[in-house]
This record gives sequence, structure tokens and C-alpha cells, in this order.
Amino acid sequence: MTDTKWHPELTQSAGPKYLSLVRALRDGVRRGDLAPGMRLPTVRDLAWRLGVTPGTVARAYQIATQEGLLEAAVGRGTFVSTQSRRLGPTEPLYRQSMTDPDDDDGVVDLRSPQLPDVGQTAALSRAMTEAAQEIGQSWLEYPGLRRDRYCREAAVEWFAGCSLGPLVTPDDLVLTLGGQNGLNVAMQCCLRGDRPVVLCEELAYPGFRHAARLNRAEVVPVALDAEGMVPEALDAACRRFGGQMVCITPDAQNPTTARMGMERRRAIAEVARRHDLQIVEDDCYTAPVSGLDSLRAMAPERAWHVTSLSKTISAGMRFGIVVAPEGMGEAGRLTAQHSYFGLPRPVTDIATRLFTSGEAMRLRHAAQDEMGRRLQILLRSFGNLDLGWQPGLSFVWLRLPTGWRASTFTRMAEAEGVLLRSADEYVLQDGHAPNAVRIALAGGVSEERFQRALDRLRQLLDSPPADLPV
Repeated sequence: MTDTKWHPELTQSAGPKYLSLVRALRDGVRRGDLAPGMRLPTVRDLAWRLGVTPGTVARAYQIATQEGLLEAAVGRGTFVSTQSRRLGPTEPLYRQSMTDPDDDDGVVDLRSPQLPDVGQTAALSRAMTEAAQEIGQSWLEYPGLRRDRYCREAAVEWFAGCSLGPLVTPDDLVLTLGGQNGLNVAMQCCLRGDRPVVLCEELAYPGFRHAARLNRAEVVPVALDAEGMVPEALDAACRRFGGQMVCITPDAQNPTTARMGMERRRAIAEVARRHDLQIVEDDCYTAPVSGLDSLRAMAPERAWHVTSLSKTISAGMRFGIVVAPEGMGEAGRLTAQHSYFGLPRPVTDIATRLFTSGEAMRLRHAAQDEMGRRLQILLRSFGNLDLGWQPGLSFVWLRLPTGWRASTFTRMAEAEGVLLRSADEYVLQDGHAPNAVRIALAGGVSEERFQRALDRLRQLLDSPPADLPV
């Protein structure tokens, strides 16, 4: 039966209306307002009710169907999926790339960085083969609280040259199922109460808010400037809302590419101490070593440094590392054990061989070098535009020229076969989205194909539409 009463409120949401409608569908399913099996209004009917175009509703329905929230039945209509749940996440953290490396006419996905193969597959194959020769009794047992120490000892090498404060030891490390899992472990360790408050950059990696939601936390945005989070804004937010944790990306802010200077880092650490905030320092993009002290070096008693192998070696390995605050490593590992019993033995065996052989560091630098070449290709095409970028970083931030809106540009780029992320995908609820897009570097396609995608974007940028609404 059609739900003639469902009428989502879209006027309070920032960004394109189709994304606002997708969010309303997710929230409706989560709350139970849209029950499994319920038939939704037709595209034209809902468009008329909301005062939007049928294309807006059709696009929102398509995205929600791809996410598994909805089911489309030819001739019958669109229904809430019977597999949807009222509790838990309804939005995927990562959407599978639509780029087929073997299909030269396919879409080029520049939403998330794609790793080039600079030897990872061969190195992983060797490590797996070697690990298989040593399978023994330990593989039949649970990983245990301390049985991954051999891997933690090897993983310390990953932080060579990084300034993380007092000497990092294996006892400081918590091994996680990727960086996102690392965020969850830190929050599970630190957040208390029914509705804890997590402070976050006003433009931020969506994984921060997803992790906060899983931990029943309220997310409060904090203003940014050219160096990242503004200390005075963080202090004001703490005074107004309280807070138990602040999430920051000081070396390679995602999506703006901003990097904090030393004075700014010291000011953030001082605010965190003043309000007794725990700090989550996200270094999952593993930008080239800057020589700057990390926030953990500034505040070793309260900073959780989170990184992973996903952006430089292999996302499929799901191997992350949390450098816990001083004296908190055991608490972090206990939290990991209670959550997922620690990493699987095959993963720790493979990762250990990558670290001890030196392959991990070699592959890390080789991948960054390759991404550096892709970055130079992009800068040659867009060098005269308002870009945020860093050497070795696998994405750039493009502030659009006059005549463009981010929502319009991403939509028209998609029509040209190039997928981008608009600023509104990073803005927190009720925040302001700047007129910008993030462009990730595609290491998984040929340089020629990457260049053709950039050429399409450049042609669009040089020909803004003349009929933008006012």
C-alpha cells in the first residue's frame, strides 16, 4: 500500500535536494517510519508533494536502491526493502568503484583514491605463501590479548621518522581491522553516558560521524580555516556543548588538504587539556612525513593516533594501527578483544612479513611516488585553478570558479562519465558546504585514461552553465 502520509522535510538540509531525500529515506528506515515492504509514492507524486523535479526523486530512489534500502519492482512500484533494518547503519561507508580497468569506455571514479599496483600483489602473494608454510596449533586458537605481540613489534617500524612523542613501543599499539575500526575502538574506550558529545571538523571524513553514531554520540561541528580546526572555535564549542572527544586530521585534512602548523597544534592540545578532551588524530592517508610533531607528541596522555595500510598498500587487507595514549595500550587491546577478539592470525602473519622484510615501507613510498606522478598530471590540467593539494597526497580540493555550483558540477561530470565528491558529502548536519569538490587520484587506471577524465572536467569548468537558478 502506498504511504500517502510520508512527507519528508527537506528544507533544513544543506546540499542538493536528491541527497537530502536520500538522507530522509535512511532516517525513515532507521526510525521505522518506513516499514519493510511499504510501497513508496511514485516519482511524480512525491516530486509534486515536495516541490522538486521528478529527476530529483528518481535519483534519490536509485541511490537508496543501490544501498539496499529500497527495492524496485517493474510495473508495481518502489518498496522499502524487506531486508532493511530499523537499527544500525543504513549508509555505506565506501561505495564500490564503478571503474572497470579493462573497460576503456567505462566511468572513471574519482570519488575515492584507487591504489596503483606497485608490487603489492606480488608482495602479498609471497607473504601468504611463506605464512602458509608455518601454519601450526596457534591458528586453531583465538588470537588472544597478547598473541599478536609479534605483529605489534614488527609494526613499530611503520612509524620510523614520525614524531609521536615518547618512544612508541609495541605496548602502545592496538591492531585493528582498518582505520575505521580504529576510530571505533578509540571511541569505545573513551565515550561514556547515553549521549556523549564528539567534536569534529565542520568538513570531515564521513567515517567520523558514522563511528560516533555507532557509539550513540552526538557530533558537534567546529569551524575550519586554512590550517584546519580553529582552536578558539573548539574552545567555544566545548563551553557550549561539553564534549568527551575531538576528531582531527592535522596533517592532511580530508577533504580540504589543509595542514596544521606547530603553533596551531599546540593550541589545539591546550584546549583539549583545558576541557579534558580525548583526541583522535586521523593519519589514515599517511601523507609524506612532514617533520612536524603529531598531536600525540603534543599530548601523549590523551591522543589516539589512527592509521592503516589502506591508502598506501592494500585496502583489502583491513589492517589498521592505533597508537594509544601513554598507558592506554592495554585498555585499547581489551576493547578490541571484546569487540572482535583481535585480528585474524592470517592477517597478522602476512602483515608481519611485510613489515620485517621492509616491503611495507618500500611499497608505501612507491605508491606515494606513483600518486605524485598522477598529481602532476592533474596540476598540469588544473594548475591555474583554486586548488588545495599536498605532495604525495592522493586527493585535491577544487574550489570551483564563478558560474559553477558544486551540486551542478558533480551532476554534469557524472553525465560525462566522471564521478566526484561534492563538498556537501563532507559537511556535518546543519553545516555550510563551500562551493568545492574533492577529486581523488585514480591509480587503478592508465595515465591516458586518467588524463581523458581530467580533460572532460576541464572542458566543463571552462563552460559553466548560463542558466543557474537565482
